[in-house]
Amino acid sequence: MERNSVSAVVFDMAGTTVDEKNVVYRTLMQIVNQYGGDYSLREVLDSGGGKEKMQAIRDLLQPHFNNLDVLQSKVDLAFAEFKERLTKAYLSLDVTPCDGVGVIFSFLKSRAIKVVLNTGYHDVIAQNLIKKLNWQVGRDFDLLITADQVANSRPAPDMIQLAMDKLSIKDPSTVVKIGDTVIDIQEGRSAQCGLVIGITSGAQTRATLSSASPDYIIDNLIELIEVLKA
Repeated sequence: MERNSVSAVVFDMAGTTVDEKNVVYRTLMQIVNQYGGDYSLREVLDSGGGKEKMQAIRDLLQPHFNNLDVLQSKVDLAFAEFKERLTKAYLSLDVTPCDGVGVIFSFLKSRAIKVVLNTGYHDVIAQNLIKKLNWQVGRDFDLLITADQVANSRPAPDMIQLAMDKLSIKDPSTVVKIGDTVIDIQEGRSAQCGLVIGITSGAQTRATLSSASPDYIIDNLIELIEVLKA
């Protein structure tokens, strides 16, 4: 993909552009284990990384409950408590941008390439993160798409397609998707993005990301500049 053919880059948030110290997945682990699971943080990251968080809770609890009604009841209770506990955790959390965010955002802006944030979080949680970072639409990024804005979250293409609609982008091959989980890569593939890139700064390892066959795997967002120039 040549640089001038890129219309937008869709970035995942936690672990890709936002360093929130894994508080989401640590909270998710605590909640899931409280409601019947028995998982390590690595297991939660591998299973739930990048997913809409109610779906992540459901997938983690499902092996522990044979009755679907009981399972759904546990999922509903766990998700409500997860949102409440995470909101409280964010009040005192020191959230920072991941390495290279400012540089890559400026690079894209200078070339009139749209910066899209998308996430498996619901809007309230994502907005709390953005407020912590003092990021503003139009200045730091162009669009935020959250899991609760679409019918189907990752790995379905809905969030990327909604971003394209809002930005009047017709050709998905001009869109780049980057994220720190296999499900980010699968989302990019299902949306038929021109480039799909994994990054090792967040939830999953290079070996795990490789299993989804991204076009590139990078360790720092600044490396994206050379990828786009290549």
